[in-house]
Amino acid sequence: MTAYTTNPPALVVVAHGSRDPRALGTVRQLLDGVRALRPGLPVHLGHIELNAPLLPDTLAGLDARGTGAAVLVPLLLSRGYHVKRDIPGMAAGARLHTRVAAPLGPHPLLVDALHARLTEAGWRTPADGTARRATGVVLAAAGSRDPESRVDTHRTARLLAERLGVPVVPAYASAAAPTVPDALRALAARGRTRVAVASYFTAPGRFATECAAAAPWIASAPLGTHEAMARLLLHRYDRALRTPSAAPRELAPAS
Repeated sequence: MTAYTTNPPALVVVAHGSRDPRALGTVRQLLDGVRALRPGLPVHLGHIELNAPLLPDTLAGLDARGTGAAVLVPLLLSRGYHVKRDIPGMAAGARLHTRVAAPLGPHPLLVDALHARLTEAGWRTPADGTARRATGVVLAAAGSRDPESRVDTHRTARLLAERLGVPVVPAYASAAAPTVPDALRALAARGRTRVAVASYFTAPGRFATECAAAAPWIASAPLGTHEAMARLLLHRYDRALRTPSAAPRELAPAS
């Protein structure tokens, strides 16, 4: 745990927002997990869109209560427009001092959570070479037109493949290729017919549901409230405090 000589800056977790009511409940439970890991740290929630509180409202409320500084940690798994433009733009309009941390991915803690969710869904390491040659995983992500987002997702796929010992193909629900069905067909053409879908989403929602429905074998649940997610939010918060002048684009490596 980081030691402070004064009150620590508030941690503001910045979620995207969703029309699925399960998403907001999941995010709130995740924040409770962060608070349990770091008692005494002020932890707040702000959304980019669709759900209250919106990030500008959260920052205005903190300012009204006399909070002097906040670190904004995106509850997002890769770089993209939200991380590079939306969140910094909202932060720039706030009266209190803010720092924007890196997105959560790529990072080994995400691989811990992905592996745990697959295991919960029934994943077992293939017992022999024949089974291994028939097994694969599709890492199902939301998707972005930003090429750096795809770079980050590919890095996570490589880390997960190293953990599982089978090929992991990144695929997307929107805005990027390949789609999950296309990735499944490509793996089947290579003889990989025992394929799991690893849900690379922070919370339940339409994209996660659609990707899971395409799975020919098992599909894991979203990362959600896994303890590794709470630990990673705190890691990104601490790292932002150590590098206050860094921009989100520069903060994206997986350390």
